[in-house]
Amino acid sequence: MKINLRIWRQRNTQEQGRLVEYTLDGVSGDMSFLEMLDLLNEQLTERGEDPVAFDSDCREGICGQCGVVINGVPHGGQGVAQPVRTTTCQLHMRSFADGSTITIEPWKAAAFPVLRDLVVDRTALDNVIAAGGYISVNTGAAPDAHAVQINKKRSDRSFDAATCIGCGACVAACPNGSSMLFTSAKITHLAMLPQGQPERVRRVKAMVAQQDAEGFGGCTNIGECASVCPKGIPLESISQLNRDLIASLFKHDGKDD
Repeated sequence: MKINLRIWRQRNTQEQGRLVEYTLDGVSGDMSFLEMLDLLNEQLTERGEDPVAFDSDCREGICGQCGVVINGVPHGGQGVAQPVRTTTCQLHMRSFADGSTITIEPWKAAAFPVLRDLVVDRTALDNVIAAGGYISVNTGAAPDAHAVQINKKRSDRSFDAATCIGCGACVAACPNGSSMLFTSAKITHLAMLPQGQPERVRRVKAMVAQQDAEGFGGCTNIGECASVCPKGIPLESISQLNRDLIASLFKHDGKDD
């Protein structure tokens, strides 16, 4: 395949970026999107040009570090002929036609400054987690699976929310740059479990406050976040966050009775 690429190039946070065009021959349909970028970087290096900087780690659709905006869609999976929920590293070039022009940009949000090319600083998401997305009590070894009985509907909701990999696609897709889907997933998966109850009120207050402090936008329930989430986190997670937040206004931190 022959692919025409328009890639965002930016040397650092201070400099202004721009789209640079490249033509890439010899692209196999079996290549992943990142392998295609590897091929481009090999050719750029051979020509003495700076390779395109992009994040990746597991390349197995688990960590979410590979996120970029492809033809206007975070991770690109919802913008191809046969839409699929996927991370960038698991999107394959067979999803594009020979001769296609592909525009590749970084996550663009006020809370995600561009470090170089397609690499952004997602520390803001880590800060939201650090504000309360955990259980602070040391519970020791894992208990037997049947030791604590949990309603199946609640356990399923907790598990579904816990699949969030924190890639930031929801923020990149939201016109407001909101992280509500991410934050709600981290709150919901603990709110549904007995172990998450003692800190439930403090958790939602602290995480929402940190989310605002990081510069994320407000949620207006547009739904773009859920449509591009590679793990299918449902929009109803935001409803759970809002219910917990409203309830917390009538309770003292640490008291959920």
